[in-house]
Amino acid sequence: MVSGAVTAGTRVPRERRVCLTGILHFPHLQLILAISSQAKALPGYRGLSSKRIRILRYLFEDYAFDPDRRELHRGADVVSIAPQVFDLLDYLIRNRKRVVSKDDLINAVWNGRSVSDGLNVARSAIGDSGEEQRLIKTLPRKGFRFVGQVREAREVAGPNPGDAPESAPAVPDKPSIAVLPFANMSGDPEQEYFADGMVEEITTALSRFKWLFVIARNSSFTFKGKAVDIKEVGRRLGVRYVLEGAVRKASGKVRITCQLIEAATGAHIWADRFERDMTDIFALQDDVTLAVISAIQPKLFQAEIALATRRRPEDLTAYDFYLRAIQQAVPSTHEGLAEALRLAQRALELDPGFAGAAALAGACHMENVLRNYAIDPQFGRKEAIRLMRLALRLDDGDPDTLATAASISALLVGDCETEIEMADRAVTLNPNSYQTWNCRGWVYKVAGQPEEAIRSFERAMRMSPVDPQQFTALTGMGFAFIELRRFDEAIIAGKKALRHNPWYPGPYRCLASAFAHLGRDAEAREAAARVLKIDPAFTISAWIARSQLSKNAKLMIEGFRKAGLTE
Repeated sequence: MVSGAVTAGTRVPRERRVCLTGILHFPHLQLILAISSQAKALPGYRGLSSKRIRILRYLFEDYAFDPDRRELHRGADVVSIAPQVFDLLDYLIRNRKRVVSKDDLINAVWNGRSVSDGLNVARSAIGDSGEEQRLIKTLPRKGFRFVGQVREAREVAGPNPGDAPESAPAVPDKPSIAVLPFANMSGDPEQEYFADGMVEEITTALSRFKWLFVIARNSSFTFKGKAVDIKEVGRRLGVRYVLEGAVRKASGKVRITCQLIEAATGAHIWADRFERDMTDIFALQDDVTLAVISAIQPKLFQAEIALATRRRPEDLTAYDFYLRAIQQAVPSTHEGLAEALRLAQRALELDPGFAGAAALAGACHMENVLRNYAIDPQFGRKEAIRLMRLALRLDDGDPDTLATAASISALLVGDCETEIEMADRAVTLNPNSYQTWNCRGWVYKVAGQPEEAIRSFERAMRMSPVDPQQFTALTGMGFAFIELRRFDEAIIAGKKALRHNPWYPGPYRCLASAFAHLGRDAEAREAAARVLKIDPAFTISAWIARSQLSKNAKLMIEGFRKAGLTE
């Protein structure tokens, strides 16, 4: 029994009574409870109302964890689970924003016994394992953390047992989306499988972006064949965005229309139409999925940044600060990187377990070192590496975090084998991300494999054709083309990069070297002058000392010398 709790017939001292009371209903009895201040202070206490009881459930993947009813559901099925293992899961989920130590678990749940067996049973109950650690992650010598994407759903239950609960899932802090079943406009019931398959492919591809909360197919398909109000869909599923579409097949062709809608307002964020020949059905699904993902992913991110900028300062969450930091970091200016670093650090203060914010802060320090903005380059280098390692400790299963860490390590550490392994794993985890492919390109460029670097940069730009950071991939391609003596292509890539961001110094370095190798001396000197305008302290030896980028850049450096840049 809870310390301080009371039973029927117990007289409650006046000093231990509180104003809040609740009614528990039994078939032949109403029991009035006075709730002690000690019980009220317990974790998980949410209060009682004489009219309604608010019940909290935690939703993740296909599971619903109900602490009030002490039930774990997978879909419609109840998962059998021992009481102490249930308490272990409860503690981890409630404390998911921090690392829980072994002592924490022993003191709170496990009563002095070893927690290893309990963790294994808990993982098994939710479809996880010690090898995969998809939901419960072990941090060596630190403890454990529940890293699954959790959505809190609150049900308001009436005072009468027969009252049906009113489900009101809370919209997560991170962006959230439901992909509704696509309408089959062909008039051919046989085409239902194709329309449903399209939705499954798109849902799976979106779910690879860990910054995005994606509603499972089973929930979205409850709306199949129904006329829906998008605002109601958003409310019932607890999502910020809804993707809907239609499929029409005729004369050997298939036409797919899609639209991305903000659920709360019904505003259309994006819409497009895709038409393809109906040949290989699976290749067609892959092709359209890629087109849809590459179109809506940056639109979603831009919409989230716009939402974060509209929020009042006192309402900002860690994720809002992270989004604002990205917006400041993208142009790579001195002032922008300083502000991005401040915002990323604020996000980490609010959520010390936010791996993405740690990786972003590390990337800002790295850029400051590479751009010669850092007042103390050695400190900037150490901080970049420290934050990179922190991000990996917090979540080495997030593809974007893994990719960013690989690029920081490649440019500042130079352990090629480890960095290639990280970059390859990132694109395996999410092959539809501009970030993972772009970072992989830089990793392979530093490792002295320019052909593979170019393939990665090209894949990145295919993933996100209008990405605001495309200038970084184009610059990397230019550097790689120079080492392959493809100087004309390097010039094309460098000029394209400048059209995207004329303040970024990398393209001018690329152009100075490429023009010099081709004997176009006037253009080489002009590009070299622009290098010095952006970075007045630039010298070849300083550039070599700044990072590992010079490790496999023999022709790049030769071009600098030919362009007249100071040794």
